[in-house]
Amino acid sequence: MSQARGVVVWCLAVAIGMLPGVVHRTARIGLRTTPAQRRRCFGLLVSAGDVWSCVLDLARWRRQDGLPPLAGYQELCCELAKAGPGTFGELDTRGARSVLRRYSDAWFATAKRRRDSDATARYPRRKRRLMPVRYYHGTFTLDERRLRLPVARGCPPLWVRLDRDPPYPADQIRSITLLNEGGRLSVEVTAEVPVTTHPHGRGPDPARVAGIDPGIIHPFAVAGPDAQGLLVSGRAIRAETHLHLQDTRRRARKAASRAPKPGQAGSRRWRQHRRRQRQAEAKHRRRVKQAQHEAARTVIDWCLQHRIGTLKIGAPRGVLRLKAGRRHNKRIRDWRIGHLIGCLHDKAEQAGITAVLVDERGTSSTCPACHRLAPKPRGRAFHCPRCGFTGHRDLVGGANIAPRTTEGGPIPTDERQHVAFPVEITHRRAGPHLPGVSSTRRDPRRRPHHGGPRGSPGRPRPAPPQTGTSLANRPPAEREDQPTPPHANRGKR
Repeated sequence: MSQARGVVVWCLAVAIGMLPGVVHRTARIGLRTTPAQRRRCFGLLVSAGDVWSCVLDLARWRRQDGLPPLAGYQELCCELAKAGPGTFGELDTRGARSVLRRYSDAWFATAKRRRDSDATARYPRRKRRLMPVRYYHGTFTLDERRLRLPVARGCPPLWVRLDRDPPYPADQIRSITLLNEGGRLSVEVTAEVPVTTHPHGRGPDPARVAGIDPGIIHPFAVAGPDAQGLLVSGRAIRAETHLHLQDTRRRARKAASRAPKPGQAGSRRWRQHRRRQRQAEAKHRRRVKQAQHEAARTVIDWCLQHRIGTLKIGAPRGVLRLKAGRRHNKRIRDWRIGHLIGCLHDKAEQAGITAVLVDERGTSSTCPACHRLAPKPRGRAFHCPRCGFTGHRDLVGGANIAPRTTEGGPIPTDERQHVAFPVEITHRRAGPHLPGVSSTRRDPRRRPHHGGPRGSPGRPRPAPPQTGTSLANRPPAEREDQPTPPHANRGKR
């Protein structure tokens, strides 16, 4: 009774503001397992996939019989109880219920989208061999780097070891999720972290607003107050994506002759090839996610330095729905804009900064000086033919996003005078950990500069010193008298 009263008092204290707010943060930690522990962990994931498949089969049978769908969490738990103990191997009831919770949340989220006239929303219908298993606080044991996962009654305890210490205190951890990515076992540790408190007069000011224009070449282009700007370059991320695509195509062409025919079982060599494919894909995703997290952290640190309390992020709905061919669709898919904005929103929430999404339609083609539409530039340089304003295209979008309202309405007239195009621009690079960014970390997927018939002939040589006036500034008659260099017609036919 006293414990329940304490929980109620704590909830009331949080509601009235006596305690600092908390946010949920998740960190992924790898596992160090023996072969027997690895087999048991994968057995739990396979059993969770069996639960997911059973729920999908039950939904299909009810739909064929004309019965109402069974999607409520309590109803699904009753059906699970009817199956009896030991139905899903070592997976206990709490792990199976986490799969039912995932299905129920996905079903109701899809139903809400369909009620909002979203015809593209689809109910869960795809079976999976492996499904993540989540265990909530009180069902697992975490002792420094040793983790005890719950198993079914009568099975020996399952202890695994983490490859690093959890970044959160043990009393703040609320759930553990066992998952697999490319054959690599790991756990996601979710904890309640208090919102950062700042000294008086040094924290973020809600009145100081910055506009953020997300993009592919520059993940974040921030236009802040006091004519300050930040450009985070994502060319390393794009290079990682291009190299991964080339590597995938090269492996596919090389292994095409060894692929099993339809109806044929793959050989051991083919299974090893598929395993290496999954490992390379998982490694690429981890690299890109880490780079996007670093880009978001750079933006939040810059905002805290300039005491920015409100971030207005352009929602690229129009760009995502634009059909401009397979190349553009591939760029949009590799962009991972949902994860990018999610990282920024989570880190802003923990730092005490408000982040909202606004409509970015027309922001990259509107002059921030005369507020008129201008031809959209093909490159990074923006030029207004009416007033002669020039600036970076992405920062122009951020400067136009900053005064916009959350409803996506027009820019108020009295707020346009507070929008100043950045004069002092800070440049940062996202993804310094990626191979090939530094000269000391050569990417093996790039072709070598020297050696090999398919390699580059060598490093570019410096241009010869200028000995006089350039031919471009001479009259046409003097240009004709000059001999043609031997390399001028190279490549012409």
